[in-house]
Order: sequence, then C-alpha cells, then structure tokens
Amino acid sequence: MTGLEAEAFDWSAVTWVAVDWGTSNLRVWLMGAGDTVLDERSSGQGMGRLQPHQFEAALCEVLGDFGDRHLPVIICGMAGARQGWQEAPYEAVPWMPKAVQGVTVATSSPRLSVTILPGLSQHTPPDVMRGEETQIAGFLTQEPDFSGVLCLPGTHTKWVKVEGGRIVHFRTVMTGEIFALLSGQSVLRHSVGAGTDWDDAEFDHCVGQSADISDLFAIRAAGLVQNLSSSTLRSRLSATLLSMEVASVVDIWQGLEVVIIGAGGVGGLYQRALALRAAKVRQLDGGQLVLDGLRAAYAVLGTN
Repeated sequence: MTGLEAEAFDWSAVTWVAVDWGTSNLRVWLMGAGDTVLDERSSGQGMGRLQPHQFEAALCEVLGDFGDRHLPVIICGMAGARQGWQEAPYEAVPWMPKAVQGVTVATSSPRLSVTILPGLSQHTPPDVMRGEETQIAGFLTQEPDFSGVLCLPGTHTKWVKVEGGRIVHFRTVMTGEIFALLSGQSVLRHSVGAGTDWDDAEFDHCVGQSADISDLFAIRAAGLVQNLSSSTLRSRLSATLLSMEVASVVDIWQGLEVVIIGAGGVGGLYQRALALRAAKVRQLDGGQLVLDGLRAAYAVLGTN
C-alpha cells in the first residue's frame, strides 16, 4: 500500500487487527464487521530483526496513521517468544483453542490494546510450538470434529495428534534444518550442489524405502562411483531424510487420517512419502488458517 492509499484508507470501519508475527516477517489484517478483511499489510520486520522495545513502533509503521481509533490487536507467533515483544508463556497440552488465554502487553499508545497468544508445550517428550497452534485452531474452525494427525511441514515440521477438538500430543522433527545443514555445510554439499533441479523418479524410489543414518554418506559415494547428477543426489538426500522422519513418527500417524497443511511444494513431498506407506493422507492449502485461528481467538478474547 502506498502512502497516498494509506492516507485514503477508511479507519472508521476497522474493529480489530489480526497479526501473525514470525521470525522473518510481519503480516497484518485490518478486520471489519463480521470479521471481514478490509485490508492486508506486511513488512520484513520479523521478530529476528527487533529488540523488545522496537515492536510497537514496527507495528505502528505498518498500520500507519489510524487517527483516534482504539484498536484491539490480537497477535500470534514469535512476538510472544522469550526474545520477542513480551513473552507469552506456553500452555500445556492437552489444549483446546476455545480455552485460549492471551497476555496483555503494555503499550506507549493508549489507542492500542495488544494481546499476544501463547504457544504450546509438552512435558513428555519435551516439545514446544509457537504459531502452529493458531493454524490448528483455524483448521478446527473448518473441521471441528476432526480426529487424526495434522502435519505442518517446515524447517521444524510438526506432527500433531488432535482428538475431540483438542491438541493432545505433538512432536517436532528438524528435517528441514538438517537438509539445509547437510546440503550446505557438510561433505554432501559437493554432491548435491546448491541448485533447485529435481529428480521426481529418484525421490519416489528412495522415499518409499526404509532409511537410516548410514545411507547419508552413501549419497556422497554414489556421486563419485556412479557419477550421478546433483539433482538426482539432491532428491535422494531429501527422500532419505524424509523417509527417516516418517518412520520416526509412525507411532503418531499409523492408523489415523493425516492432513498435511500446506499446498504443493514440500507438503506434496510429505504426501507422497505417506501415500507410499499406505497412510490415509490428504493435503490442505493452509494459507488462511492463521487468520481463521486469529478470528477464533478474537471471538474468545476480544470482549475481555
């Protein structure tokens, strides 16, 4: 939105502000009557670039001049981390979105009423999430009777068991980060390269097989002995790690429906890996689930 457009925006129709504050980016939705989206804005002022005292200014910069309006603001994500605007302590599972409790943040501007949503924690095995719980809350607004497993692929993929409208158990797997480290900093970087070319046939062949840690150096050896291309070896590395991941969490997903939140891309690779193991799996475009989860939180917290 340009400065001229921001000046022309009609703030009188805004009832509250929904915010998804990640490590790298900030997304803001200006909400009107009936929880309709009047405008959407974003910036690169993610949590990783800010000190606690800078968050309010970063938010106000995105909002622009909202005059004398009083704005309730509901925030999910990394703004509530220990290094964020203000820590919103984790709530323990089992957890139900309808029981969400937020942390009120003191602001310099009396026109802002800011609430940050908590993340979730699990004692055994120890685990945490922050931000994904809001996506899951959004999913449950669409499928309140869902019973099964939600898979949220990413740098740190979440496998989440849901029963009776509650998150009852979850596990985080660092496959995305491990892939980045191995392909960029280990000896495998000489084999897989830094490109994005892909070998679908190689991926499907390898992801359907069992794998263990000893298969990783074999990728390097295959490049030297068999003269395989970097795209084939890159696909083999991805398939090997994903095969190990899916096997490591089989106790969570086996016998249950799995919904992968995220269309195409990495989500599609997870779908193929699970389908090859005869899992009941489907993929869902989760683009609006965070906003749906923020709407659900506002329904609980907005009048408090």
